[in-house]
Amino acid sequence: MNSPGSTPASSPPADPAPVPGAGATLTAGPVGKPPAGRTGTDPLSRLRRLADLRNLSLVGVLAVLIIVGGFTKPDEFLSTDNLQLVLTQASVIGVVTVGVTFVITSGGIDLSVGAMVSLASVWATTLATQDYGLGGILLCAVLVGLGCGLVNGVLIAYGGMVPFIATLAMLASARGLALQISDGRTQVVTVNPVLDLGLPDSYVLGIPPLVIIFAAVTVLGWLVLNRTTFGRRTVAIGGNAEAARLAGIDVKRQRLMLYLLSGLCCGVAAFMLVVLTGSGQNTNGNLYELDAIAAAIIGGTLLTGGRGTITGSVLGVLVFTTITNLFALNNLQSDVQQIAKGAIIVAAVLVQKGRSTP
Repeated sequence: MNSPGSTPASSPPADPAPVPGAGATLTAGPVGKPPAGRTGTDPLSRLRRLADLRNLSLVGVLAVLIIVGGFTKPDEFLSTDNLQLVLTQASVIGVVTVGVTFVITSGGIDLSVGAMVSLASVWATTLATQDYGLGGILLCAVLVGLGCGLVNGVLIAYGGMVPFIATLAMLASARGLALQISDGRTQVVTVNPVLDLGLPDSYVLGIPPLVIIFAAVTVLGWLVLNRTTFGRRTVAIGGNAEAARLAGIDVKRQRLMLYLLSGLCCGVAAFMLVVLTGSGQNTNGNLYELDAIAAAIIGGTLLTGGRGTITGSVLGVLVFTTITNLFALNNLQSDVQQIAKGAIIVAAVLVQKGRSTP
């Protein structure tokens, strides 16, 4: 035994205290395995893969339709005139679909787009408006579309109305007003600069001006939805409006802006329809709301909001327009067309539901 004050006998050193996190590399998984969340299975990567798959599927459907058209009506379907016609017809409803895509992405709906196109086309082709030439017709169509979108936005964002009810009321009101203004008659356009836009002489490198407008709207819509704060706020509101509000987003103002955007697209589409048909009538834009919503859905835009794709919506428009053209060339009745469209919509929704199921 050691005496007091003597040096204690040597003893084995105590084990050092464990350092938090030490030894993690010894118990980790296989060498080279990336951390969780970086394997490409995170939600963002999964959404990108699904979007690419959807777009490739729609491109495949378009390819099949083109092959079918080439076999059934090779001379008519593959002619330059018919392809230009398909693109031109897709352009009008395509511009409307871009606006509808934004609204649906935010969790809303707009059933009044067809009626807004009708009202804008009729108002822009009255004799009083035509006195101001091309600029007057274009400005009037855009202002009418914006005005209708403003009413929708105020009722929904600040009036607390359900989007379905508010836009349904706008559908009925705009159709009635278009009928009242036109008195049920076709208003023929006599402004030559407007009519000239629909002639082959105005084509740029063989591309109709309406297709160029559609391409410009598509590019702008893609940039706004995917590369701007406005687009991110739209997706956030569609995913969870309350969470977006708590994050500092002015949900009401954003919804108002979205319905204004939809109205603006309808005004531009109305002007394009006036150029295409050379007239304005209360039957213009009939069932555009169904075609636009259907194109957005089969393109991958989630009907409940929170996800939207401009590219997919445009591909959806091209699929529907090509189907309509094929049916017309093969003298098939319109009721068969509607059945085919309905089947495509159901299939697209079922595929969406299956992919969203964990």
